Amino acid sequence: MKVKTSITLDDYLLSRIDAVRDERESRSAFLERAAERLAEQRERAMREVRDTTILAEQAAGLNEEAEDNLALVASVFEAGGQEAP
Repeated sequence: MKVKTSITLDDYLLSRIDAVRDERESRSAFLERAAERLAEQRERAMREVRDTTILAEQAAGLNEEAEDNLALVASVFEAGGQEAP
């Protein structure tokens, strides 16, 4: 559903929009497409920050688990008289 709204733009910005938009495309369509792209970019950035935060919070535990697994593998090789890879 489309909602009619009113926005105020600087004359210079409006002239730039008019210069780059397809002449068959309305200003509203251009601005809607631009806003959609910006919203997608910001949502992606927010997800990346969230994911990075989760990974950082889990990193210490994951690293500790990896070290434990490597120590276990090394002990198995040492018990068999072989050098660990």
